Amino acid sequence: MTEEPGDPIPHWPGQLVSLGDYQVFVRSVPDGDPGELAPVEPAPVEPAPVEPALCVHGLEGSSRNWTDLMDLLRPALSCQALDLPGFGDSPPRPDGRYSIAALAQTVIALIEKQKRGPVHLIGNSLGGAVCVKVAATRPGLIRTLTLISPALPDARPRMDLLRFPVISLPGVGTWLFSKLRLIPPERRVADVIATCFSDPTLFASARFAVEVAELTRRDSLDYAGAALAGSAKALTTEVLRAGGRPAWRDAARITAPSLVIYGSHDRVVDPRNAGRAAHAFSNARIVVLPRTGHVAQMERPGLVAAEIGIMLAAVRQDATAARAREFPLASAG
Repeated sequence: MTEEPGDPIPHWPGQLVSLGDYQVFVRSVPDGDPGELAPVEPAPVEPAPVEPALCVHGLEGSSRNWTDLMDLLRPALSCQALDLPGFGDSPPRPDGRYSIAALAQTVIALIEKQKRGPVHLIGNSLGGAVCVKVAATRPGLIRTLTLISPALPDARPRMDLLRFPVISLPGVGTWLFSKLRLIPPERRVADVIATCFSDPTLFASARFAVEVAELTRRDSLDYAGAALAGSAKALTTEVLRAGGRPAWRDAARITAPSLVIYGSHDRVVDPRNAGRAAHAFSNARIVVLPRTGHVAQMERPGLVAAEIGIMLAAVRQDATAARAREFPLASAG
């Protein structure tokens, strides 16, 4: 991708997908769009089949958080990104649940509905916690797992995260949301970017305008406050539940090849969690990206794509070696 921060590619189109009694909005990369056609060259070997990938955003995020990474992962991966219930263009679940388990059920239902599994599952922040639950409970649906600043429980106090338990108190979240709407959306968007990016200047001005318009739209939705409060409560619950150990035990159960990425300048998820992740995940590569904040897929999409490429190459090499051991070549003669 050659676009500079001031000239981003458009966000990918999407549509609502029915999951029974509710729907989720899913963005997909159309074949051959955008970009120039590659020159036609003779292919000496049959190209590897394109494999499906599904991206899951974090708290206050949406499927738009994955636009650049989805582009960079082509043609190896056919990427989709969903809006979790209550976020982006997805309406809330009819039961109003925002727990990690409920959101994981949504991701599982989508994979099964579309019959694209097993998929390469990619999650950021809250979405990372959701993806851990999916990979631990339904391993047959997962090819590989990539986590970007996953919001797994951390016992270390973070003053900037005290808002999560406050927001999750009954009635407080919706009340606080009504107060936040009094702050101009431009300022709120700028505050989120300053929190999530190590270098806020990397956020394209054209996309800033899109996010301001989207936040203005969400201010008019009667469920937006409940979605924010419910998701914050879900993260708080995971920390308080047996000291956060169940979530990390889920991580230890994951058998799929995994990549866990942290940002060295993440203000939301402490990059020191990389050490705990290295001990918890049994089959994972752990990476701390320099000069990177909480949303590496947005701030450093090229670096994230490169790391995913390394993982995919290793997985394919291991698969080739396994096939060679299973079907060794017989000597001629």
